[in-house]
Amino acid sequence: MNIASDDTDPGAEATLGEDVFKQLLAFVLSNELPADSRVNINRIAKQLDVSPTPIREALTRLEVAGLVTKTHLKGFRTTSVLSEKELADLFVLRLLLEPTSAALAAEHATPAELNALTAELNSYTDAPETGDAQTMARFSEHDGRLHLLIAQASGNLAIQRALEQTHFHLHAFRLSYEKAAGDPTLLEHVAVVEAITAREPEAAAAAMRAHLAASRERLLPRARALEAPSQPR
Repeated sequence: MNIASDDTDPGAEATLGEDVFKQLLAFVLSNELPADSRVNINRIAKQLDVSPTPIREALTRLEVAGLVTKTHLKGFRTTSVLSEKELADLFVLRLLLEPTSAALAAEHATPAELNALTAELNSYTDAPETGDAQTMARFSEHDGRLHLLIAQASGNLAIQRALEQTHFHLHAFRLSYEKAAGDPTLLEHVAVVEAITAREPEAAAAAMRAHLAASRERLLPRARALEAPSQPR
């Protein structure tokens, strides 16, 4: 794998850094970098044919997202996946914040914000098949962007900041991804965005609440299964 850029291009360094970040994110989401394991910077740098510097920079960004941790003299390590309790707690927070966010967006979103929300919704009309790491990462980013655009359109900066700090969608995609879950997610997104663009606050809140409840039911069993001790053979 080679993602090295032409260093004669003024924008090459920034592009390379973003490419490396997206590749490492894909490695984490797909479990190519397993949860709770040491990150070998030199091995990844060799694999991607880049220097260790952009790898370290990408890992620092992943640390902010809670996907890796850094320990003095020991380097970086991927974090554990969310426990069932941690996931349930995040859904409690989201159910408190996001229905209100959707209702406020229906009331206050500007035409430009509604256009951006519709464009993001239309960027995925069909969920990807269970596929490669990059595909999973792109779908996760789409999911996160849509929810963040709604929070931004709400005009409530406190809600926006709270949701940004959870990095929920990255952690959720570490648990699992299946097309059988992706398809209903997209349909639920359509219901939320249609209510917002129709300027129907109560319908928007109800659609968001239904989406989060369905998402919780899809993800909690997976978290529970990952926590369950393996049965002896």
